[in-house]
Amino acid sequence: MGRNIFRDKVVIVTGASSGIGRATALEFARQGSKVVLAARSSDRLAALEEEINSMGAEVLSCITDVAIEEDCRILVEKTVEKFGTVDILVNNAGVSMRALFEDVEIAVLKRLMDVNFWGTVYCTKYALPYIVRNRGSIVGVSSTAGFHGLPGRTGYSASKFAIHGFLETIRIEYLKEKLHVMIIAPGFTASEVRKHALMADGSEQGNSPREEKKLASPEFVARWILKGIRKRKRNKIMTWAGRFTALLQRIIPAVVDYAYYLEMKKEPDSPLK
Repeated sequence: MGRNIFRDKVVIVTGASSGIGRATALEFARQGSKVVLAARSSDRLAALEEEINSMGAEVLSCITDVAIEEDCRILVEKTVEKFGTVDILVNNAGVSMRALFEDVEIAVLKRLMDVNFWGTVYCTKYALPYIVRNRGSIVGVSSTAGFHGLPGRTGYSASKFAIHGFLETIRIEYLKEKLHVMIIAPGFTASEVRKHALMADGSEQGNSPREEKKLASPEFVARWILKGIRKRKRNKIMTWAGRFTALLQRIIPAVVDYAYYLEMKKEPDSPLK
């Protein structure tokens, strides 16, 4: 076994109350990291904090809406007050959508950008000086929808594309400081993201159009996040289908368009005609 590089590292995980965020926070705690939990649900944060405490790891929970800049500033401020610095930031908080562009209300698209894109920008902005100083890591939990447009998910794809452009630019700006920036695209993962996906009018979808039991587990994704940080990976598309798509997009993009259309059309109650 190699050296445990995560022991005593200070890690902020956004969207930590469920799914990939929760699994990632627990995985860091198992590695002996000092974990900072950020999410909107106070009850879920309290339960997760208690679970991590029982593991003997140091933990801080902070009720945070990443769409609010001041919340993100306070999140980093409280982290530094308690632990002195920030080593790793996992930008995981996110919301999805399911509606055709012609039907969706503009407010829904703004909400997607506020949470997914601006949440990543705000948290990165305030944590960046500490992470750069420590030659640490900034992670963006993304999707193959950030590499190729996903029909019925205009706001989601747009926000993920924006995150990619933002994080890749940050990586270049801090090349000399050896800042590690990783974009990870897990593919469909069993979580509550589809349950809470926004419909055309902004209401939540409620039921997932996917068979959640057949999807990758959040724990599997969490292990890959830590592995990617350990190896200081640049971009990680976790599924072979996603990698294949990213490759074909550069060669035969029109075929990928049609394949995505057919795949999304197969979903129950798909908005695609």
